[in-house]
Amino acid sequence: MLEFDDIQHILLTRTPALTGRYEFLTFDTPEGGRAWLSQMQDKVQSATDAKATMDESDRWVTLAFTWNGLRALGVPEESLATFPDAFREGMASRAAILGDIGPAAPEHWVGGLAGDDLHAIAILFSRTDEQNAKSIAAHDDLLARTDGVRSLSYLDLNATPPFNYAHDHFGFRDRLSQPVMKGSGEEPTPGSGDPLEPGEFILGYDDENGPVVDLPQPEVLSRNGSYMAYRRLEEHVGVFREYLRENADSPEGEELLAAKFMGRWRSGAPLVLAPDKDDPELGADPMRNNDFNYKKEDPFGYACPLGAHARRLNPRDTAHYMNRRRMIRRGATYGPALPDGAPDDGVDRGIAAFIICADLVRQFEFAQNVWINDKAFHELGNEHDPICGTQDGTLDFTVPKRPIRKVHKGLPAFTTMKGGGYFFLPGIGAIRYLASLGD
Repeated sequence: MLEFDDIQHILLTRTPALTGRYEFLTFDTPEGGRAWLSQMQDKVQSATDAKATMDESDRWVTLAFTWNGLRALGVPEESLATFPDAFREGMASRAAILGDIGPAAPEHWVGGLAGDDLHAIAILFSRTDEQNAKSIAAHDDLLARTDGVRSLSYLDLNATPPFNYAHDHFGFRDRLSQPVMKGSGEEPTPGSGDPLEPGEFILGYDDENGPVVDLPQPEVLSRNGSYMAYRRLEEHVGVFREYLRENADSPEGEELLAAKFMGRWRSGAPLVLAPDKDDPELGADPMRNNDFNYKKEDPFGYACPLGAHARRLNPRDTAHYMNRRRMIRRGATYGPALPDGAPDDGVDRGIAAFIICADLVRQFEFAQNVWINDKAFHELGNEHDPICGTQDGTLDFTVPKRPIRKVHKGLPAFTTMKGGGYFFLPGIGAIRYLASLGD
């Protein structure tokens, strides 16, 4: 049985937030960190609370901590040593594994996210701009009157007009394929796969291989917790639009090429089911827009290229051990939309996402290293993910076609990594445990 009362809501619910802020924090003293946490703990909603109040609530709070942040709060060394190596080392230290090199390397990250003094994140989601202003003001006031804790940086979020919170700045509908946990009360939409064991995402439960050992200690700290990989990706909208114009001979051709890169049309309609033209009605239908596989329906990539973004990040029936690679994704856009037809204005805009899983190496790092940045994915030879893979102008993108395939040479970077981190997402009881350290 999932302990909904002890699980932070972000693991099991998707809120209708349209705005918000990610506040990155550093603890100068353990006492300061714990004093801040003591004031914040009652503002964090459990899955039970969030589901019960979803219609009337207009703000949602989530808290998570780096390994250095747990140490700064006063977690004993013997407990800190029980956390997995990847989390202890942090994302910046594992940049080479993740493909975060060149302009995406940690020395170029913004907001102090590559430093050891990144200790915590407060995710402040709001339904309205008015509530967002109130939430930010209340948190700013808490920081101002709490010695020993301060803001390292922050990122303000927004829905992406003329779309909404479920679209990115390129205009693509997002978040269409998410795993479902057994016992969550949710039913997977057609094509989303069978419900998975909770231990694939939440610590303290069986995973697809059975009971999980070697959990962080003490149990009160790890129970109902999870790990979050945070990724802030700047989207180069002007570069993307210019590439489409230069490599297609009509507006319809531009839309098709964009869909080939993504694996779906902007509406969310998958290329496997709508190979020749967009079908917004299909894209908006959750009972149909994810109901496909690749091995039988599109084995050679004539509809959806083998290296398309969606196909790489969810290879479905073409991947081994797929149930052990699934992840939960949450996040939001940031920065103003670039108007249609406008040249690139140099403004930072993009998507800031959390990838939630129980094993950073087996799930997140595997996807990043093998699915996103492996040149030989599906035996392609010289390609990375065209949307979020590391691009340096020397890689290709292949669009299978009869009788002659089209190979796009020297693909530019459509996104650039701007910062990230590995966070531990504790359960509600663990938050109270952390706040009480030193008592």
